[in-house]
Amino acid sequence: MHVSEFLEHHFRHFNARELVAAARSYRQFTNDGGQMIVTLAGAMSTGELGLSLSEMIRAGKVHAICCTAANLEEDMFNLVAHDEYRIIENWRSLSAEDEETLRDQGFNRVTDTCIPETVMRHLEKRLIRRWTEVANEGRSQLPSQFMFDLLDDPELAEHYQVPREHSWVAAAKDQNIPIFVPGFEDSTLGNIFAARVVDGTVPSHSAVASGTEQMEQLIHWYRDQSAESPIGFFQIGGGIAGDFAICVVPLMIQDLQMDVPYWSYFCQISDAVTSYGGYSGAVPNEKITWHKLAKTAPKFMIQSDASIVAPLVFAYVLGW
Repeated sequence: MHVSEFLEHHFRHFNARELVAAARSYRQFTNDGGQMIVTLAGAMSTGELGLSLSEMIRAGKVHAICCTAANLEEDMFNLVAHDEYRIIENWRSLSAEDEETLRDQGFNRVTDTCIPETVMRHLEKRLIRRWTEVANEGRSQLPSQFMFDLLDDPELAEHYQVPREHSWVAAAKDQNIPIFVPGFEDSTLGNIFAARVVDGTVPSHSAVASGTEQMEQLIHWYRDQSAESPIGFFQIGGGIAGDFAICVVPLMIQDLQMDVPYWSYFCQISDAVTSYGGYSGAVPNEKITWHKLAKTAPKFMIQSDASIVAPLVFAYVLGW
């Protein structure tokens, strides 16, 4: 039995039914010519979501990404250091002393997965050259463009520890889809970049495009793409990745007085519950008042673990 057949047969009620309904609508939306932006929060790349997300990108089911800088960098960390990661099966039982031991051994823990600090320093050495070159040229680049530059480096390919096809960043580069990365400073490499500017290694902050510069690029992308087809919004988690991207529509309508359509599909996977002031748990209809969603747009909220739900939705969309 195919995954999609299994889901249709067994996932009949509650969040399971919502998952199938969202996946069915996603597949129909893109089959009818709609484009989809996927937003990534949490630690999806550390959870190796690239295994399925890269397939979605290459199949033409994802047309733009907005992600936290942590998800951007951690996809690259996994590409070149996968075999050096450590899995902690009893992670819920770790004591403060256990955590301290992991720290002193050079590991940073994300739930059951420990990332080696050595990979961060490996990429730092390569990125410093590019950051410095771009700053000296008086230019700025998206954070994702620096990762694309690394993927063009044949020397880096010698260090791959998983197939390049498992990297969603590489898939985005190959398919020429944009990756927007708001809040770059809230990441390991963002911290390193700031440190290298402070100590004078990198001449200025100008090399990395600011959040408002990236918003301008997102405006141009949405304007151009929405002129050709409806645009949908598939949100994994909450936070800045989703908030940044979804706000481009009210910005264009209210602040620029542009005639553009609302987002035409919406789905969020989140374990946040609806509560007073809890934006990540807000029901989709609340977004109508903010000029984000069309009243008639399909809307779904799957309240579950994204590391389980997202690959299943992707498998259904891909017809697996």
